[in-house]
Amino acid sequence: MNISDFSATQLRRAASIKERIERLHQELTSMFGTATSAPTAPDGPKKKRKISASARTLISAIQKKRWDKIKRATPATTAKPAPKKKFTMSAGAKAAIGKAAKARWDKIKAAQKK
Repeated sequence: MNISDFSATQLRRAASIKERIERLHQELTSMFGTATSAPTAPDGPKKKRKISASARTLISAIQKKRWDKIKRATPATTAKPAPKKKFTMSAGAKAAIGKAAKARWDKIKAAQKK
């Protein structure tokens, strides 16, 4: 909404409400010494965390140990299941489908010429 869409009385009321909020805020500040507002987002982008070289080495060693354990648990000699045979169509079936498609297109083209 644009500010010009409000009436004068609405603007006066909004100004008085804002003044009351500011007075209450000042009162809170005087009571507690600091402003008690909602936490604000930190300025700027988040800083990246850095990990030391020794920590990276340790993590790498632990991960390698984990993978070795997994590889030892599943023997490499397990036979893989044979792949399923692909469905192949006979030459006669392919010819019948081609013939039906040609007839269908010939019918469509004939209808368009009329």
